[in-house]
Amino acid sequence: MMTTEPASLESLRVLYQSDDYIVVDKHWDIRIDSKMWYEKQTVQAQLRHHFPQLADPSTYYGFRFCHQLDFSTSGALCVALNKAAAGQAYRCFKDRTVTKAYLALVRGWVTKETQTLDFSIGKNSTEGKTHMMCIEGTEGCENPKPCQTELTVLEYGMYDGDPVTKVLLQPLTGRTHQLRVHCSAIGHPIVGDFTYSSGTDDTPYRMMLHAHLLHIPLEPQPLLVTAGDPFGPATDPKWVPQRSLRTLRATVEALLERRVEENRKSKEEERERARREVERRKRSKEQRTEQESEEQRRQCQEWLSEWAGD
Repeated sequence: MMTTEPASLESLRVLYQSDDYIVVDKHWDIRIDSKMWYEKQTVQAQLRHHFPQLADPSTYYGFRFCHQLDFSTSGALCVALNKAAAGQAYRCFKDRTVTKAYLALVRGWVTKETQTLDFSIGKNSTEGKTHMMCIEGTEGCENPKPCQTELTVLEYGMYDGDPVTKVLLQPLTGRTHQLRVHCSAIGHPIVGDFTYSSGTDDTPYRMMLHAHLLHIPLEPQPLLVTAGDPFGPATDPKWVPQRSLRTLRATVEALLERRVEENRKSKEEERERARREVERRKRSKEQRTEQESEEQRRQCQEWLSEWAGD
C-alpha cells in the first residue's frame, strides 16, 4: 500500500523473500544503515525489528545489502541472507548484468520522448558543495567518469499546478547521484530534489525518485522484482496526469526483453572469446612441440655425426 506517511520501524514492506534474499520496498528519507547512535530509523533497524532471527552477527550491520539507494530514494532494495548469496549477487553487479529502472517525476515537460543522457560525473570540490556530484566541465568538478542513463517519457501532467513529466530512468552505469545529476543537467530536475535544486525545491513531501524494477540474473533462477508506482493521484492528489504516451508495464517488459537479449549476446561473445583463447593456446603448444621436435632431431643428427666420426 503506497502512502505519504513517514518511515517507522513497523513500516517495512517486503516484496520478495527466499532462503537467500529479501527484497524490501525502501521508504523515502531513510538510510540503509548508519554508524550514528542517534539514527534509529534505518532499513537495517527495520530488518532487525521484523526478522531478528535472520541477522548475521558476523557482519557489521547484521545484514548484507547487495546495493545502495540514496537516503531520499524509495524502492526495491535487495538484501542477501548468507555469504554465498551475497557473492553471487555481487558478481552480477560487478559484471553489469543487473537491470535497474527508476520512476521519477521531473520538473517541466520533457519534449524528447526517449534519449540517452551521456554526461561524465565527478565529485564537486566547490566549498559548501562537497556533498554533491557534478557534470564534467562545471566548476570544481573533480575526476569525472563516463556515465549514461536511458530516459523514457511515460506521462505528462501537473504537480501542484506546475508542469511535470513522469519518466522511466535506466542507469547504464552506477555513479553516485547519477539520475539526479543527469536530470538536472538537461534542465529537468527531479521534483522534491532539495540538493540539486540549490535548496529551492522543498515543498513536496519527498523527492520523487523510486526504484521500480530490479532484475538480477542469478543462477539457476533470476530474481525479478517490481516495487509498484508511488506516483499516482490516489497516493498524492497533487500529481494530476494529463497525457499518457506509454504504459509503465509495456515499457518495462520491452526494457527487460532488450536487456535479456543483450545479456544473451554478451554470454555468446564471452564463450566465443574463451573458445578462441583455447584454440590459440593449443596452436601455441603445438608450435612449441614442433620446435622441440626439430631441436631434438638436430641434436640427434649432431650426435650421429660425431659418433660416425669417432
